[in-house]
Amino acid sequence: MKRQVYNPYMPSFEYVPDGEPHLFEGRIYLYGSHDRFDGAEFCLNDYVCYSADEKDLTDWKYEGVIYRKEQDPRNQNIPADTPPNKPKFNVEVKNENSLNPPGIHAMWAPDVVKGLDGRYYLYYCLDYLPEIAVAVCDSPAGQYEFIGFVRHADGTPLGRREGDLIQFDPGIFIDDDKTIYLYSGNAPMHKDQFVPQKGSQVMTLCEDMLTLATEPRHLMPDIHEAEGTEYDGHAFFEASSIRKINGRYYFVYSSVRSHELCYAVSDRPDEGYHFGGTLVDIGDVFLNDRAEEEALNCLGNTHGGIECANGQWYVFYHRQTNRTNFSRQGCAEKIYFDETGKIAQAEVTSCGLNSGPLQGEGIYPAEIACQINRNGKQVHSNPLVMKEDYPYLTQDIEDQEPTPELLEQDRIQPVMYIKNIKDGTVVGYKYFMFDNLNRVTLRIRGEAEGRISLFVDTQQKVIGQIPVSVFSEEWVPVTVNTESVQGVHALYFRFEGNCQLDFLTFTLES
Repeated sequence: MKRQVYNPYMPSFEYVPDGEPHLFEGRIYLYGSHDRFDGAEFCLNDYVCYSADEKDLTDWKYEGVIYRKEQDPRNQNIPADTPPNKPKFNVEVKNENSLNPPGIHAMWAPDVVKGLDGRYYLYYCLDYLPEIAVAVCDSPAGQYEFIGFVRHADGTPLGRREGDLIQFDPGIFIDDDKTIYLYSGNAPMHKDQFVPQKGSQVMTLCEDMLTLATEPRHLMPDIHEAEGTEYDGHAFFEASSIRKINGRYYFVYSSVRSHELCYAVSDRPDEGYHFGGTLVDIGDVFLNDRAEEEALNCLGNTHGGIECANGQWYVFYHRQTNRTNFSRQGCAEKIYFDETGKIAQAEVTSCGLNSGPLQGEGIYPAEIACQINRNGKQVHSNPLVMKEDYPYLTQDIEDQEPTPELLEQDRIQPVMYIKNIKDGTVVGYKYFMFDNLNRVTLRIRGEAEGRISLFVDTQQKVIGQIPVSVFSEEWVPVTVNTESVQGVHALYFRFEGNCQLDFLTFTLES
């Protein structure tokens, strides 16, 4: 069986959201935040980097930790009695290791650019602090070192001067004429919110990569400015990312919907953008006119960017796990441009970065599901909303937080699975190339008196059905013989009856 890549494309123990992909020297480098399994807040870990040869996206290399949060001077010399960062959302905390060390601010979504001097510059913000910090390295995935804050010409850090907006989710881009553009900001999500220090901005930098050459200017419309315009319902919220493609500028952002990435297009990098559409939505909302209440997966924020590898463009984004917004995993899908430069909304799949459909035989982890819902519905990824009424992705607590040394030695692989499968749950996978599929074996645990039905494509054609009677705390196999299936198809499992199950793997046999 040849090597393949699934969604999520990193190991199941990795939680790297806000993925910003860049092609440097023939490799795609993925920079992002770094969540912690069962974390009580966003981005509790240090920055790590993964990379892959642009001609082989099935093989992602762990480059290691590239920047640690204590390297930022704002995280140094903090009194020992400073209370830890507390969760700013109403969440369950089941693990004391899920909290940040005392007084250490989390590093949020970064971006990286190759500077005019050939070095690599990393731009980031610390959670709710107002500045943009910069670190530099001689290689794309080496050890970055702090060099300073983005600053006004008089040396005042941007964000600290009266009238400055709070900086957020920086995006960095150098145009062909060597002008250095910096994008930043987030905006209100609801119309009843008025926050004067928030908004989308663009500015330019001097060659030192720190000093403002031009002061920030307003760029994208927020929810108050978008009403009645082409941006209505998809106004800017956060996550600025910029690419130049065929002479035009594509601005990717997370909208006020939060669970979608949108794009806008302009002939200039700093003004004149027109709304393009939705790039990807983690619940496939809007695709084929699907409404939010029909979301195929649990909803939550997403953030990412686009990049071309070996002639194919991809959108990188993240999904939610563990009934929270704080354990997010990176995914990616192919995207396609039409003759006018418009990008069709990508479908969430199990095989995004793979060269084509997955092979229709072999053992697959249940976690690569691209659809997990119950009775055709899913809700926001939050324990108070989901309760134990919906299925969700998770891993066992004792498997969490492997050390960097163990990761580098590839000696540990925590197990992720689908938990809390109840009557009416559908788990779906897209897509496989089948060559006479005739048997499927699932590994499940829990309690169930019911049946499992297998479908292809529209969930209308049943290809197999098996009664299930399981009462086990250990993983046990259940096998169903199927009608012969050939060609490219989606595969769905529907669970019916009195059950509460976990789902680990499935094996496809011809």
